[in-house]
Amino acid sequence: MSAGVADGPRGGAAKPVPDVLAPDLELLFCGINPSLASAAGGHHFARPGNRFWPALHLAGLTPRRLAPEEDRELLRYGLGVTNLVDRPTRTAAELSPAELRDGAAALAELVARYRPRVLAVLGITAYRAGFSRPGAVLGRQPERIGGVETWAVPNPSGLNAHHQLADLARIYGALTG
Repeated sequence: MSAGVADGPRGGAAKPVPDVLAPDLELLFCGINPSLASAAGGHHFARPGNRFWPALHLAGLTPRRLAPEEDRELLRYGLGVTNLVDRPTRTAAELSPAELRDGAAALAELVARYRPRVLAVLGITAYRAGFSRPGAVLGRQPERIGGVETWAVPNPSGLNAHHQLADLARIYGALTG
């Protein structure tokens, strides 16, 4: 699969939100799954209130705040985005454990093929369920996914009240340090 191709990780049906990928990225973010707004527009983190784009900018990972429609610009900065599950939902709670496990297996294959320096899974609950690690905590993980340094970091969804924008920026900024 070449950078930006919308096929699924195993060459299946087109994804509702295409991956933003290239080989040897500095950092690959993995969201849980697309929101309905993201799927409708075909761009990552497009739901109003999602803090991904402002957090990237405040973290110093992008020189300005990008809009969801500019998600392909991430490649200029050595960043990429994919999702654990391709199916859009109102909330990630609508996903089944089987979907998360299947997505985790596909993500491991994708990461092994593209070899980013760091993988950041956005959401500890999805990380625990998908990778069958119920005791995982936020931060760098002892296991490497696809042979790559892996972190579980807070989900930037506006529905996640546990972490404020400044927290997200600090945590995301530390991923490239």
